[in-house]
Amino acid sequence: MDSPNSLFADLDESSKSIIRQTSICKSYKKGDLIYEEGNKPFGLICLITGKAKIIKKGVSGRDQIVRMAKPVGFIGYRAFFAEENHIASAEAIEDSIVCIMKTELIFGIVRSNSDVAMNVIRALATDLGFSNRRTVTLTQKHIRGRLAESLLVLKETYGCEDDGQTLKVCLSREDIANLSNMTTSNAIRTLSNFASEGIVELNGKQIKITDMEALEKVSNLG
Repeated sequence: MDSPNSLFADLDESSKSIIRQTSICKSYKKGDLIYEEGNKPFGLICLITGKAKIIKKGVSGRDQIVRMAKPVGFIGYRAFFAEENHIASAEAIEDSIVCIMKTELIFGIVRSNSDVAMNVIRALATDLGFSNRRTVTLTQKHIRGRLAESLLVLKETYGCEDDGQTLKVCLSREDIANLSNMTTSNAIRTLSNFASEGIVELNGKQIKITDMEALEKVSNLG
C-alpha cells in the first residue's frame, strides 16, 4: 500500500492504518490459485510478495497468460471494481503472500476520495492499453516476434538479476508458450533458435538476454 504505484498512495496515514488493521493476509504455495475464473471477488487483493500469472482458459482448454503480476501490486481489481465475477484466474508462480482488503471499506474510500478514484481510473486505463497492445501482438506478429516480445515483457515486469541480463523470473516452457500464444513445442524450438543466434543463453528455466538489441529488433519486426 505504500508503493509509489499503489492505488492508495494519496491516502492519509490514518486511512492506510485502517486498511492494514482490517485486511487479511494469506500465504499461497507455488501452483496455488489465488482466485479462480468465474468466482466472485472476495475483496481487493494486493500481491505483497512473490509472483503470479493471470490466466484465461482458451476455447481449446489451453491456458492463455494475459498478464504477469509482481509485488507490490493489485490483482483481480477489474472484476472487483466492476462488481463482476473474475474472467480469469490468478496462480502463484512462486510462494506468495497476498493482502485482502474489505470490499465495503475500499468502496467507501473510493467514493469519498477523488485522488484515489483517479488512481483507480488511471490503473484500469493503463491495463486496458496494455491489453489492447498485446491483442494486436498476439494476433498479428509471427512466432519469433511474439516470443521476443514476451521476453521483453518479462524483463520489464520483473527486471534482471545482478548481471543485468538474466531474467528475474523462472517460467516453464509451457508458461512461456502460453504467454506468447503458441504451442510448447514452438516455444522450445524458437528459444533454441534464439540461443543458437546468440540472442539468449538458456540454463534450465533461467533465460539470459545476451543481445538486447537483436531481441528488440525481432520483436519490432514481428
